[in-house]
Amino acid sequence: MSAPASAAPTQDELKTLVGRAALEYVVRGEIVGVGTGSTVNKFIDALAAIKDEIKGAVSSSVASTERLRALGIEVFDSNAVDELAVYIDGADEIDGRGHMIKGGGAALTREKIVAAQSRRFVCIADASKRVEVLGAFPLPVEIIPMAARRLMRQFAALGGVAQVRENDGLPLVTDNGQHILDVTGLKIADPLAFESGVNQWPGVVTVGVFAHQKAQVCLLATPEGVKTLHYD
Repeated sequence: MSAPASAAPTQDELKTLVGRAALEYVVRGEIVGVGTGSTVNKFIDALAAIKDEIKGAVSSSVASTERLRALGIEVFDSNAVDELAVYIDGADEIDGRGHMIKGGGAALTREKIVAAQSRRFVCIADASKRVEVLGAFPLPVEIIPMAARRLMRQFAALGGVAQVRENDGLPLVTDNGQHILDVTGLKIADPLAFESGVNQWPGVVTVGVFAHQKAQVCLLATPEGVKTLHYD
């Protein structure tokens, strides 16, 4: 009689697996850049085990800052640090070139800032986030509230449908005091050009396409274990 097949790991278990795997990329003795989201929370929990081997962290959100400090990890203001060796964050989507959609947790602007001051971006994600073309996940765009209606029309001209993200029936307010548009119906075949173009629209704070600050490495959690993907 054959042994029963083991149950496939849950998404939460995959996030834990990849969060622990990211410790390999943390440079001991330095300050690590830390992103935002449920997968990053698993990394933060794992980071607590080596907190005495690092100087601390620069965080991309209030939520991550609170979690880091609760675990006894010092959090530095980004302006107090010239450069970070590595930034570790999740993604809502990642394509075969390391371009991503991010911002499901509404922290995209600060994520892009910390990514820009880091020498290396390591993305941690489960296999469901791997896509051929960006756009299936609603694209987050942080905006100045007074520009919302006009920006919705501009995305409509590209074939997208934009809605203001809400929280308890009111527009969600980001850590920066702004609003988020979530745009569906897009296929982003040229992420670099798309990011550059939308960033020029008056009223856009940050578009959630990470192509100029793309991942160099992706740790992808699969039922067979963690796959390491490298991008040029």
